[in-house]
Amino acid sequence: MINRVLAGTAVGLTLLSGTATAHAEPVKGAPELTHNELYKAAKLPKVSCKLNKGTSTASTKKYVTELVGCLNTAWKPAIKDFKPVEVKFKEASDKRSCSTGMDLSGSIAEVCATFISVRLANDWIKAKDDLKVFTSIVMTWSGVVTGQTGIGEAWWSLENGAVESVMHEHNRRYYLQVDCFAGVSAKSLGRVVKDWKPVIKVPDSWKNRFHGKTANRLYWIKKGYASGRPGACNTWTAGSTKVA
Repeated sequence: MINRVLAGTAVGLTLLSGTATAHAEPVKGAPELTHNELYKAAKLPKVSCKLNKGTSTASTKKYVTELVGCLNTAWKPAIKDFKPVEVKFKEASDKRSCSTGMDLSGSIAEVCATFISVRLANDWIKAKDDLKVFTSIVMTWSGVVTGQTGIGEAWWSLENGAVESVMHEHNRRYYLQVDCFAGVSAKSLGRVVKDWKPVIKVPDSWKNRFHGKTANRLYWIKKGYASGRPGACNTWTAGSTKVA
């Protein structure tokens, strides 16, 4: 089962975290995070994923469906007891996010229960390139990875002592790992990326202040891409400067 921790909920918890000050510490006592079996997996296989988005609703749906199929193929060897994930398309009029409960404009992809939910709007459909749709789906897929490996649940269960700085660092470690897994996915699918800065600006439907500094986001997504191995993405044992 996919355990997609609610990003909106994580943001909301900051209101309950108190104002105590303390230095964040390395994560301990959480082997699902620091020594997950996923990190032992081999480099993801090269997957032939020939995608053609087009500028119609039908062609964009086909693009998304085929992309998720490629990601299923890429990650199956790496995840124990892997369960293939399907895409379900929402009606264009349904703007409600399953993860935040908020209404969002534009296209959105998110993990809802055991499937990826996608709402298509013109920002993806009419786009001449596939930067937004590819990146959004691949970033969302990272939530599949964290869900099926127990990482998401372990992150959610971390003790933070109601200390805001500790909780924020835990959240950054999680979202930077999401970035890194996206880099691994892109490498497996043969995606050629010359400039990563536009990539980390997607999706732009909501701004997540837990993503970390731009330099660190670039570091982790490039690291995942260069390695092609999930083990390159162990943000939980990295020094605090790399997850700031």
